[in-house]
Amino acid sequence: MNTSSGMGRRALGMVGGAARLATVEVLRKMHDANANARTFQPLDIAVERISDIERRASISYVAGSAKHKLGVFDAIRDFEQRGLPAVALPCFESHLFIDELQQNTTLAIVDMIAALFAHIRQRYPLARRVGVLSSPVLCERRLFERYGARARVEVVSVPLKGADGLREACETLIGQGVDVLLPGSTDSALSLQRLGALGVPVVDSYSVYAQHLLFAEQRRPARQIRLGVVGGVGPAATVDFMHKVVRNTPAARDQDHIKVMVEQNPQIPDRTDHLTGDGADPTLALYATCKKLEDGGADLIAIPCNTAHAFIEPIEARLRVPIINMMNVTADYLRTTFPAVDRIGLLATDGTIASGVYRTALEARGMSQVLPPPAMQARVMNAIYGTRGVKAGFTAGECADDIVAAVDSLLSQQVEVILLACTELPLLFPQAATVTRKGRSAHLVDPTDVLARCCVEFARGTPLATPASARHEASPVEYAVHANRNESNAAFNAELI
Repeated sequence: MNTSSGMGRRALGMVGGAARLATVEVLRKMHDANANARTFQPLDIAVERISDIERRASISYVAGSAKHKLGVFDAIRDFEQRGLPAVALPCFESHLFIDELQQNTTLAIVDMIAALFAHIRQRYPLARRVGVLSSPVLCERRLFERYGARARVEVVSVPLKGADGLREACETLIGQGVDVLLPGSTDSALSLQRLGALGVPVVDSYSVYAQHLLFAEQRRPARQIRLGVVGGVGPAATVDFMHKVVRNTPAARDQDHIKVMVEQNPQIPDRTDHLTGDGADPTLALYATCKKLEDGGADLIAIPCNTAHAFIEPIEARLRVPIINMMNVTADYLRTTFPAVDRIGLLATDGTIASGVYRTALEARGMSQVLPPPAMQARVMNAIYGTRGVKAGFTAGECADDIVAAVDSLLSQQVEVILLACTELPLLFPQAATVTRKGRSAHLVDPTDVLARCCVEFARGTPLATPASARHEASPVEYAVHANRNESNAAFNAELI
């Protein structure tokens, strides 16, 4: 993905951190480079907002501290929320934690130090030793040495405190046989060019970075898929679904698990009440919850509620991310796992049955649903919604007796597979794969578990067999900075806030 804005121009945020002068210098050099370029590069630039608190905090600034990290991240997050696709980081010290920043944003962070070493490799291919004039903390943390190792050049760093002693430091590095001098701090980058000829080439760090920002294509790095979960429908079922996501993830450590965000909204109106009576319509509440997940960066959405799927068609038509349809993935699983079975027992709410969501999915794959008799279906509803039902927090006693009776009624109809098609019902059959009653057996299939496995597989790179897709083009993002329509008068448009 490139850094084009919704207006067709490239867009970029600028986060100077504590290096405010560096931001100004990079902007100036970008202007000069663009004005002198053969091909004009239209570019929208937004500069981070600086609060009074941040101005006071910069006086006691410590490079790489928690305060430093959080301040830079907040600025990047602000650009992310405003819709910018990339961010420049002209502060050398902020590169101490650039990997942490990149792991926690969808924006492309343009690595200044990597660009400088790429320039050295291209401009001075015979250079084997690079002398870096940097700050004490960057020398101590060996930041440039790490970048040099990746570029296969040896780095010799000298710490500077301000611009004092700059010439002496350069002579020290030259005496150690460096082939190129690289300013690696704001002070050295702003001052080194004033020293005149030094006997070895000197990289103009901010000029190189400005050229890179203008003319190099910036791509967003690959990132881990984030699963969004519509929670609270119901609350216990959401916890059960999350447990199944964790259980179905092959992981040896915490970091191997997938990213998940849950919008827990138990105030969503009851789905069955609306489908079978005069209860409030849950469509808008479901949609609002999905939009919060989409706005929060979810790449796909799971709704661990069977009945809620009766409402998703108009919802997913207005989303930019897919909703994983639990009925479809479950029916696919049944067809693949039980190819000889064509009659599926269904334990579900009255609302799910009335909506026909499972009937439609099963019939599309050559199967039919088998329901409990009306009296047994009433016991299913009592097991779920009764005063001693699963939604009331019970998993034994009356609710279990009711479901066992309903299972018996399906077994008597010679079904070989029974769907636990309400997300509360698997709580009554923890880890059970089959059920046997009076000499008859059937496989139990938990759609929640099927959905969890599908979400994990998708997050780990397996494409959906029949992925839901957005049915409309994403609306163009409204940027905080827009192009000056008269491009002949400016090399780029910068917003200083």
